[in-house]
Amino acid sequence: NKTLLIMAVIGGAAVANLYYNQPLLAIIAESFHAPTQQVGLIPMMTQIGYALGLLLFVPLGDIIERRRLIVTMLIATALALLTAAMSPNISCLIVASLLIGMTTIVPQLVVPFAAFLVEPGKRGKAVGTVMSGLFIGIVLARMTSGFVGANFGWRAIYFFASGLMMLIAVVSTFVLPKATPSVTLSYPKLILSLAQVIREQLLLRQVALIGAMSFAGYSIFWSTMAFFLKAPPLNYSSQVAGMFGLVGVVGAIAAIIAGRMADRKNPRLISMLGVVISSSSFLVFSLARYEFWGLILGVMLLDLGVQTTQISNQAQIYSLPAKIHSRLNTVYMVSYFVGGSMGSYCGNYAWSNWQWNGVCGVALFVLVSALSILYFTIFWKKPKQQLLSARSTR
Repeated sequence: NKTLLIMAVIGGAAVANLYYNQPLLAIIAESFHAPTQQVGLIPMMTQIGYALGLLLFVPLGDIIERRRLIVTMLIATALALLTAAMSPNISCLIVASLLIGMTTIVPQLVVPFAAFLVEPGKRGKAVGTVMSGLFIGIVLARMTSGFVGANFGWRAIYFFASGLMMLIAVVSTFVLPKATPSVTLSYPKLILSLAQVIREQLLLRQVALIGAMSFAGYSIFWSTMAFFLKAPPLNYSSQVAGMFGLVGVVGAIAAIIAGRMADRKNPRLISMLGVVISSSSFLVFSLARYEFWGLILGVMLLDLGVQTTQISNQAQIYSLPAKIHSRLNTVYMVSYFVGGSMGSYCGNYAWSNWQWNGVCGVALFVLVSALSILYFTIFWKKPKQQLLSARSTR
């Protein structure tokens, strides 16, 4: 339990790097006199970089000692954050955001690490514990960056985060256990084996698609919220935008509950419940619009829904063979953040052309589509397979 809590703290501090920029987008736009769509490339490139990092570096967790890999990536992240803090123009900041995303893969190293350390019947709970740390990190990232940005400028948060990553790298060297890999493959063969994993694991393909669509809806909201709050009639600062992340702490509670439920009940039904909750959040955003209570309720529902779906999805993939856990996590999380990057792009496009109604409409379309796919895989496909099987025995 102590080790899992330490991993939750490390993962939470690391994952925050992906979300510091969201409350700051309006401030960054003013600082560089850049248009909304160009500034929208910052979260998009961060998520694309994260997907690339997951693809290129996370599989190494199956062949390299995990503690050493975690420390190395923390140092690389610190350097990328320092580059962002010193960016002289918007183009450099966009490139630095790509590098931040590529190097911030520690959260997806500690999650399979945690699942590896516990017995199979407790993996949902272990994943939920570590993921709760990650979600708290996301919440605190938005709140902290909003406050720091409003009072000290947007560069300050990147300097702070760079120093924090160096500190955690030192701490991780002494507190994390060693984990000797059980797979002996060369790096090229390891990367090529991802295709085999995708081809052989139907469950992985299904949950990867649902995860991508769920996170796309989430990113549509968070990539546009700063602009929505900054625009009339609200006229809120980045500090207020960051504080909205605080109400999403319910997602951290959901992580623990969803992990336990996934161990005891059908995790696909739990995933479906999460998508339903996420979809309801955009109905609230659309109907309440400028009402403060509506924004708070919507954020709570969105974070609760996305986190519930995420935990149940990961509990499903970690039920597959342990020796390929890092590669399973790679495929899932690459899909997840490709979905997120597309969501960021669609969100900014919707905001630029149709404002808040467009944002809510696009998100609802994506999430309802995910709900339809889940319904098909849970309630329709299985009866159809049983019917075909019955016919074949006649």
